Amino acid sequence: MPLVLFALLLGVVTYLMIRRFTAMTTTPVWMLWLVMMTPVLVLMMWVLVKGEEPPPAVLTYGLLILCPLLYAVMVLVGATTAQKDAAKAAIAARKTEGNTSAKPKAPPKPLTRDEETVLQRCFPWSVYYLQDIEYRPQAMICKGKLKAAPQDAYAAVQKNVQTSFGDRFLVLLREGLGDAPFFALVPNPQAKNAAAAEGLSRIQAERIRQMNAPAFRPVLALGLAIATLLTTTFVGALSFGGVTPEALQADPSLLKAGLAYGLSLMIILGVHEGGQYWATRHHHLKSTLPYFIPVPFFLGTFGAFMQTHSPIPNRRVLFDVGVTGPLAGLFVSLPILLWGLAQSTVIPLGDQSQLFNFESVDPTRSALLLLASKLTLGDLLVSGSAIQLHPLAISGCLGLIVTALNLMPVGQLDGGHIVHAMYGQRTAAVVSQVARLMMLALSFVYRDYLLWAILLLFIPAAEPALNDVSELNSLRDFVGLFALTLLVLIILPAPAALQGWLV
Repeated sequence: MPLVLFALLLGVVTYLMIRRFTAMTTTPVWMLWLVMMTPVLVLMMWVLVKGEEPPPAVLTYGLLILCPLLYAVMVLVGATTAQKDAAKAAIAARKTEGNTSAKPKAPPKPLTRDEETVLQRCFPWSVYYLQDIEYRPQAMICKGKLKAAPQDAYAAVQKNVQTSFGDRFLVLLREGLGDAPFFALVPNPQAKNAAAAEGLSRIQAERIRQMNAPAFRPVLALGLAIATLLTTTFVGALSFGGVTPEALQADPSLLKAGLAYGLSLMIILGVHEGGQYWATRHHHLKSTLPYFIPVPFFLGTFGAFMQTHSPIPNRRVLFDVGVTGPLAGLFVSLPILLWGLAQSTVIPLGDQSQLFNFESVDPTRSALLLLASKLTLGDLLVSGSAIQLHPLAISGCLGLIVTALNLMPVGQLDGGHIVHAMYGQRTAAVVSQVARLMMLALSFVYRDYLLWAILLLFIPAAEPALNDVSELNSLRDFVGLFALTLLVLIILPAPAALQGWLV
C-alpha cells in the first residue's frame, strides 16, 4: 500500500511539474506525463509481481535513458509546432492591425528620433544588417540578419552602443524564432541615476542598491568560516566521533574527536566556493566572498554560497563560473575520500545499508564510490559487504554528494549553467525538465534520492548571458561532457557487470 501511495504522489507531482514547465510545446500534457511515468509504472509492477528481486539492469537503465530521450523529442517537436503557430498568429495580427482604422495609441518611445538614428548607426551592415526596431516595455528589440560570427558582431555592436549612449543600456544577443539571433537593449540598472532616468520600479531600484553594495566583506566571511568550523567539529564529535553530549560537557577537549570531519569538510566546501570565486574574479565579475552557513545540527553546515552581482557577458564565462567550483571541490574530495576509506571498516551488508547511512554504506549505490572503495580496500571488499565510514571518508562522501547536486543540469545550479553554456537556453530548459523527472523516477527505486528530487523542483531557472548566442570551444565542450559523466558515475548505481568485476 505505501508503494502505491508513493506512486500516486509521484504521479501528481510529475503532472503538475509538466504542466508548469511545458507551456512552450503543443504536445499534450498527458502524453508527456505518460512517457515520464513509464519507468515508475513498470518498476512498480515489477516490485508488486517479483517482490524484492531486483529488476534487470537492462530494463532499469533502458527505461531511465529511453523515456527521457523520447520526452525531449516530443517537447522539441511540439515547440517547433508552437513557434510556427506563433509566427502565423503574428502575421495574422499584423494584417488585422493594418485593416483597422482605429489604432491604439502607441506608448512613448524611450528614444528620440535623433537617438534612434544614432542607434541604427550602431549596427554596421557588415556584421548585423538591422531591419527593424521594436519597442517594448523596458526593452528595444533590434531585428535583422547576422553577417559575422556572433562574438564579433556582439563586440562591435556593444562597443558602438557604449560609445553613443555610455552605460545607459545593456546590450543582449538572443536566439529568436528559427535560430535567427536578435539584439535587445535594456536599461542598465548599474548606470548612474538609472532609477530616475528610466523610471524603474521599486524592486529594480532595490536591485541597484544591492549591486552597488560593497561585495568585499572579509570580516563577515572569516567570522562565518570560524563559526562553521566550530559547528562542523561539534557535529563531527557527537555524530561520528563516538562522543556523548554528557562527556563533551564534562570534558570540552573531546571536541577534537570531530576535528577530522569538520576540517576536511570545510576544506572541500571552501575549495568548491573558492574555485568559483576565482573564476568570477578572473573574468572581472563583481561578486561577494564565499559565505559559510553554520548550523549546530544536521551536518554542521548548510554549505557555502556566493553571489555574483555583474551580468554574465557570454556563454564561455557562464561555463567557466559553473564548472570551476564542482571540479575543484571534486579533486579535493577524492583524495580525502580515499584517505578516509583506508581507515574505514568493512562490515556485512544489512537491511539498513544505503548510500546516505554512513554507519553502513552500500558502495554499489554509486559507481564512483565503488571504484574508490575497491581501489582503497582491495580484497577486503567482497560481494555482500558494506562500509562503516571513518569521519574523513564521511567528509569525502559528502563532497561527492555536494558535487553531484551542483552538477545536476537544473536551473541555477552549476550543472544548469554548464548545459546552458554548451547547448543554449532552450535546450537547457528541456534538459532541466528531464533531469527533474529522471530524479523523481530514480527516487522511486532508491528512496535516498527522494528529498534530492523534491529539492530540484524548487530550483529557479537560470538567467541567460548578455551574449547568449556565441558557442563554446572544443576544450570547454570536452570539460563539460567530462563533468556530466562524473555526475552520472556519482548518482547512478554500479551496473551488475562492474559489481561482478570488482567484488
